[in-house]
Order: sequence, then C-alpha cells, then structure tokens
Amino acid sequence: MNTTLDIGAMWSQGDTVSHVIFVLLAALSIVSWAIILGKTWQLLRLRRNATQAIERFWHAPGIEQGIEALKNTPAFAYLAAQGAQAARHIDRHSGETRQLNDHIATGELITRALRQALNRANSHLENGQTFLASVGSTAPFIGLFGTVWGIYHALVSIGASGKAGLDQVAGPVGEALIMTALGLAVAIPAVLAYNAFNRGLSILSTELDGFAHDLHVYFTTGYPLNTPVNRPREHAPVAMTPVEAV
Repeated sequence: MNTTLDIGAMWSQGDTVSHVIFVLLAALSIVSWAIILGKTWQLLRLRRNATQAIERFWHAPGIEQGIEALKNTPAFAYLAAQGAQAARHIDRHSGETRQLNDHIATGELITRALRQALNRANSHLENGQTFLASVGSTAPFIGLFGTVWGIYHALVSIGASGKAGLDQVAGPVGEALIMTALGLAVAIPAVLAYNAFNRGLSILSTELDGFAHDLHVYFTTGYPLNTPVNRPREHAPVAMTPVEAV
C-alpha cells in the first residue's frame, strides 16, 4: 500500500466525497485570498489618499472640481456627490428667500441624503467580510468532516481486506488527517484578515463620519466647517463654491 502522505496520494486513494470536500476547500481558499488581496489594496489606497484628497476637496474652486479631487477615494467622492445632488435638488425647488423653517427642512434633507450615502459607502467597504467570517468559522468543520469520512473509508477498506497492521492503518489515517490541516489552512488566513479588516474599516468609518459632518455643515450653511459664519464668503480661507452656486 502507498503510505506517502501527500495531496496526490490522498486524491488517488480518496472517493467522491473526499474529492468534493477537497475541491470545496480549495475553492474557498482561492476566493478568500482573492478577497484578502483585493480588500488589502482597497483599504491601503483609501488610507493613503484620504487625507490629501479631502484637503484638495476643500480647496477646490467648485464642487465638481472638489469631487474630481476625490476620485482616488471613491467612498469619500460618493458622499460628496450625493450631498451635492441633494443640495441641487433643494435649490431647484426653493424660492429666492428662505425662512427659518426652510433652513431646517434643508438640513433634514441633507442629513438624510448624507446618512443614506454613508450607509451605502460603509456597506460597499464591508463587501467580502461576511464571506471571510463564514469561511473562518466553517472551513475547520469541513476539514474535520473530511477527516472523519476518510477514517471511516479507511476502516471499511481495512475491514474488507482483513489486514489491520500498522502499515495498513498509517497511510489511510494520515491521508484523512490532511483534511483537517487543509481546513485550518483555509480558515486561519480568513480569520486573521477579517479581524485586520475590521480594524481598518472602523478607522475609515470614523473618517467618513467626520467628512459627512463637514459636508452637512457646508451644504446647509454655505461655509466649510473651519470658516467663521460671519465672514464674507469672498474672504473665506478656502475656495469652495457656496452651496447656492452648486
């Protein structure tokens, strides 16, 4: 009997169930690593570009140019675009003179638009997290099932042959245990990546919240957050166009 404990021997001596389990674990591993690499690049690019992009946004000559400055940070660009769209809608349906209750209604509409955009942006950033969590929690059990099935299959073969020596048991049992190792090899990277991404997403979510707050102040007052309200707009320290001109 072949006692070589490698993937090839396990495949050649396995049955349909063990083959399906092996292919399933391999597929989970491939998809997990694709998500890990893609999300790592996404988060690194966002973290690297966010601060400078937001600074360029607030110093842009107009809202469209500001959104263009955020093109390398799609989540922040989406927030600004949705806020600007809501502001345009309000301006198209409001009169020349606004009363106090009009400003209140404007603030509520801008808040709703930014909140919805913030939820969608966070949801987009969290894509893949559920899959990684599922792989991390289920892959060890899939591997364990493969081990149990492999041992059962080996014992049936040993019983049928009537030989129960150590050389007859070591190969099939060792090959079955490979399934447990494969399950752990798939689950551990997924769990580590899930925890690391959770930390990175938490930081990005905080930055998005702060940016959404600044946008709300700007779109409801016409002034960026760091500009005194009583200062004339033409003397504002940043060049962002007031919301009435959006």
